[in-house]
Amino acid sequence: MITGNKGEWSEIYTLFKILSDRQLYAGDGNLNKIENLIFPIIRVLRDESSGTFEFSYEDNLVLIKNDKETRIPIIEFQKQAAILLEKLQDNTGSSFAIPEIEDFLRSFNSTTLKAKSTIKSDIRIVIHDQRTGTNPELGFSIKSQLGGSSTLLNAGRTTNFIYRINNVSNNENFINLNKIDGKRKIQKRIEGIINLNGELEFFEMENNIFEGNLILIDSALPSIISEVILLFFTTNLSSVSDLTKKVTTENPLHFNIENNHPFYTYKIKRLLTDIALGMTPATVWDGKLDATGGYLIVKKNGDIICYHIYNQNDFEDYLFNNTKLETASSTRHNFGTVYEKADELFINLNLQIRFMK
Repeated sequence: MITGNKGEWSEIYTLFKILSDRQLYAGDGNLNKIENLIFPIIRVLRDESSGTFEFSYEDNLVLIKNDKETRIPIIEFQKQAAILLEKLQDNTGSSFAIPEIEDFLRSFNSTTLKAKSTIKSDIRIVIHDQRTGTNPELGFSIKSQLGGSSTLLNAGRTTNFIYRINNVSNNENFINLNKIDGKRKIQKRIEGIINLNGELEFFEMENNIFEGNLILIDSALPSIISEVILLFFTTNLSSVSDLTKKVTTENPLHFNIENNHPFYTYKIKRLLTDIALGMTPATVWDGKLDATGGYLIVKKNGDIICYHIYNQNDFEDYLFNNTKLETASSTRHNFGTVYEKADELFINLNLQIRFMK
């Protein structure tokens, strides 16, 4: 029996839906279709552990090639997509089976929900680009709003930012703040630091590979993100767009903003895009985008929106408008505790970025 969570079943829904639509709809920065930017689908490729499945069209049939060739009417994929969408919208379980969908998958020898783990793209699609007349093969990650929201940047000790606590008269008073526990304990500890007239100053990042990656993208990014994180832990703001707006107003890096250059927004969008297209904290980033190249977003109503480096501005706007910072596990990732080193006090704060529902 094939079982999976909503995110895993969403990969199958995406396959069925795009095959029945025969085209991809590009999206704007707010998850709306761009009506005049449509990519006709020529072929779809999905890598499973048993091999690569190739889906193409012949009149009103979908031709499926793996170890054998199977022909299934397009309307059957449309019916199965509708059934699967209804199941995904109604089901509240963490992992579940859908026997009728499993039977359909097995009719063309497909036996897994998730694409092969060694392949970076969840799905590859050969489209016709009407602007250039070419037929590029584009790789996509699939993000679904039907299940729990997924992370853009996972937390780890690699994503810790180290802050020095200045204006300290008695170390013990500050270290005692670690006794604060419970909900929002890190925010309350930072409040305690400020109430003791302590001042938080970005010192360095815990991981020099991640720091180097940020500097490669933009030399000001470590300082900018340190300010964004500090705002997250000292205000009620969490969305990337709101935090960026706030840091722009405060202009802690003292950019010359007389001419309204969007310094902070531009640099943060660059970071989000590079994370989405391959940059990870623990691996040296060379700036080369991986094979994924874009996202397919499964909306709650079942529509699928395409974002790709092909329409970079909309892709950047989508990431900027639909992500937020959140607090990860402080014990697992070793942050939020005041500690002493060489007679100075420090506290680590952590960066994790998640998609909003």
